[in-house]
Amino acid sequence: MNRIKSIIEQNGIFHAMAAHNPLSAKLAEEAGFNGIWASGFELSAAYGIPDASLLSLTQHLDNTRAMASQVSIPIIADIDTGYGNAINVMHVVSAYEQAGAAAVVMEDKKFPKDTSLLKGGRQELVPIQEFQGKVEAAVAARRSPDFVIIARTEALIAGKGIEEALARADAYVEAGADMILVHSKSKSPDEILGFLDKWSGRVPVVLIPTSYPELTEEKMKRTGKVGVVIYGNHAIRASVKAMQDVFAEIRRDGGIQNADSHVVPVTEIFRLQDVAAMKENEKRYIR
Repeated sequence: MNRIKSIIEQNGIFHAMAAHNPLSAKLAEEAGFNGIWASGFELSAAYGIPDASLLSLTQHLDNTRAMASQVSIPIIADIDTGYGNAINVMHVVSAYEQAGAAAVVMEDKKFPKDTSLLKGGRQELVPIQEFQGKVEAAVAARRSPDFVIIARTEALIAGKGIEEALARADAYVEAGADMILVHSKSKSPDEILGFLDKWSGRVPVVLIPTSYPELTEEKMKRTGKVGVVIYGNHAIRASVKAMQDVFAEIRRDGGIQNADSHVVPVTEIFRLQDVAAMKENEKRYIR
């Protein structure tokens, strides 16, 4: 069984932390998260570009493959709108499965997309039947039935309301989606809770509680319908905050005499790079 589904069955919920490179993925694994969210938003930010379908498939796929090589926990890959039509989706799903991902999330917005929480962003949805075809194509393209296809509806983000979100979620499950991700930009969890209250529970729901942080994992469990929670952008936001603070301190002090005491030592970077194993292999094999 897929490890995501297995953890949901054992613990009631699977929690994933966003990552934008192998180092942040390793730190998320060490912190005890069940999985990694290979975030398009985070990687776009790391490149210094908007999350607006500007990042290429190759850039995101290569980063996902690199993360998979460094962690042992499942990776959920954010494939945005699927990089094209249903035929493109088949290629993309196959590529991510081969790269080591355990699941993909595909959303029902038009290409090119704007990131969901952007005020005034373009949040246009494709017709339900079109996205059903893309979901069916994703299911057909996977090699293993354990590879999880997560269909993401942006109906709430687009202001279409709970009934539209429910109709789309049902249609995507009919097309073969293993889970449904529903996103909201409301500052209160009420909209999401309204969706969950009416949701049939046919498949688990995936949530990204960025806008409504008071909806905790324990509260999600109580609904009996949430299977996965994704912390969608905290790695990049934490990184930016830490770097801004340290960089400002160094410029303010005219040196690193104060900042050096509250950043990790170089030895911690060596540990994360697994330098000790490399040195052992040098002793063993270099002659």
